[in-house]
Amino acid sequence: MRTKTKSKSSFLPPQVRSQDVFYEHAFKAFVKRSRLTVSEWADKNRHLSRETSAEPGLWRTSRTPYLKEPMDAISDPNVHKVTIVAASQVGKTEAILNGIGSIIDQDPGTILFIHPSLEEARKFSHQRLRPMFRDCPVLKGKVADEKAKATTNTKLMKTFPGGTLSLIGSNTPAALASIPVKYLFGDEHDRFARSAGSEGDPWALAERRQTTFYNAKAIDVSTPTIKGASPIEVSFYKGTQERWCHKCPTCGEWVEIDFDDIKFEHTSEKISGRKSYKILDPVYWECPKCGSLHTEDEMRRQPAKWVAANPAAYENGVRSFWLNAFSSPWTPWKKICLAFLEAKDDPLRLKVVWNTLLGKLWEERGDIADEDVMMSRREVYEAEVPDGVLVLTMGVDTQDNRLEYEVVGYGQYGESWGIKTGFIMGQPDLAETWNKLDGVIDRVFRRKDGKGLKISMTMVDSGGHYTQDVYKACKQRMAKRVFPIKGKGGEGLPFTSPPHRIPIKDRPNETVWLYILGVDAGKAQIMSNLKVGEPGAKYCHFPLNESAGYNSDYFSGLLSERLVLTNTKRGQKWVWEKISSGVRNERLDCRNYANAGFNLCNPNLDAIERRLKGLAPARPAVEQRPRPVKKRRSFGEDDDW
Repeated sequence: MRTKTKSKSSFLPPQVRSQDVFYEHAFKAFVKRSRLTVSEWADKNRHLSRETSAEPGLWRTSRTPYLKEPMDAISDPNVHKVTIVAASQVGKTEAILNGIGSIIDQDPGTILFIHPSLEEARKFSHQRLRPMFRDCPVLKGKVADEKAKATTNTKLMKTFPGGTLSLIGSNTPAALASIPVKYLFGDEHDRFARSAGSEGDPWALAERRQTTFYNAKAIDVSTPTIKGASPIEVSFYKGTQERWCHKCPTCGEWVEIDFDDIKFEHTSEKISGRKSYKILDPVYWECPKCGSLHTEDEMRRQPAKWVAANPAAYENGVRSFWLNAFSSPWTPWKKICLAFLEAKDDPLRLKVVWNTLLGKLWEERGDIADEDVMMSRREVYEAEVPDGVLVLTMGVDTQDNRLEYEVVGYGQYGESWGIKTGFIMGQPDLAETWNKLDGVIDRVFRRKDGKGLKISMTMVDSGGHYTQDVYKACKQRMAKRVFPIKGKGGEGLPFTSPPHRIPIKDRPNETVWLYILGVDAGKAQIMSNLKVGEPGAKYCHFPLNESAGYNSDYFSGLLSERLVLTNTKRGQKWVWEKISSGVRNERLDCRNYANAGFNLCNPNLDAIERRLKGLAPARPAVEQRPRPVKKRRSFGEDDDW
């Protein structure tokens, strides 16, 4: 009896009915059985070089467990693109090197590695690739040193059995459009040239060179830069969108450790005219799910894993990862917090911290919008004071016939809310005028939950024709934390500095504390914050409620000045000038003074936030013996903060 033999195609899975796809599936199955993953290869073969690593010797993936999945995605035959968005000092460059080493040793092919510039490509070759090839025995025999005799290897071209490694700059169109490549690496994609000559996006040009390889692999890596203009952000959202999450010891939820949830206390002092900060132990992480507090040591001992927001992208062969510096074994949380404090008043320095340590996209870009666009940004507050507001301050500008003011609310990380702006008609030498201002100073502004906030500090302009009257009025209101200020323009002046005593005329032996403000630095900070496009750090909110006073006249005044470069006898310098001679700038001044009040107030926002939420204090109360002194009510003991 003859047995019926099955055709070759009958052995294929139902979804596979072509010879090409059959061989592809067979290849992937063979790869899974015979080849080490990148992390396994690195643990067995990768040696960290002394000149490039603080921990030289054999690589240990267990030291940076968050790199295991991104590295293994490189060797996963089901994945054709890997995107890694990462802060600095988390080991992303070592992960790239492990991927390259594994490819050369196990599955050689043509590799194209794109850097922002040709100079950076040369630097990477000399400082990172050369030590790796020298110190890894399995690679040393395959990639000859460019200085060795009878070798064709150069800094930008490495040959090895079965393939080549080419390093290029993103602005070299000829190198991006030559031979096909199986493996494509890109480092610091957000810093690439926007166009390779006149030929368009460098990364897109390079990806076209992979079309002839069914098993091509692209690894796209970068620190994030500007929101809405970040190529790596676009690449990330096309993938699985995975974030490194820790398990909360209290509620068991898996949550990413984000800077918004880091709680810390600090002290500061002036040393040689500059402010020096000190972070107090311990630094806490507050679980956004349950509000519990945990130290850095606790969270480093907790289980952690990658959690995908878009796991379906794996079916399309695209995995993407986003990682900040809070998981790095080399970066203590205190160091990150200190870097933030030292940079928080300088937008350019803060941007670097935001990108490279916090692993966040910076939201400041473009020119400031006009008043019509700012009007459209107004929003409906759920209460007179939104929940994000923790402290209120007020800025007051004096004119010959009125006082203009603005009450501003402040939250975490420089986020602010306009609360109330207006004017009080009357000369500044009349008690009636100041009594009306007391109505604003003494007012309790209510939150949605019914709790109240009072103005913590009021800064009053003492320039103009009524300087002594302002001094007297502020002296009478010192208990309410009302202080006179004088603005001083000029580059390099600090926004705020300690006050000094000023005598009051016609009042022997009476003085008042006067603050000198570097108004140019304050205006630069305002304009920088107004550029932030989405709610969050540094964003400025404004209410839609007409009675709050935020109309077109307000925004016209807020945007009344610009920074221009002018010629002087001593050379060129940057100065603030009015956009038009007819526009008034009191609203800009009021916001500047209110911001100064917040800076000088220096409140403990974490403690206030926890009290408003009804949570326990961050630091356990230390039992002390009672002192025989009269208790004073401190700021924030009742519902009216």
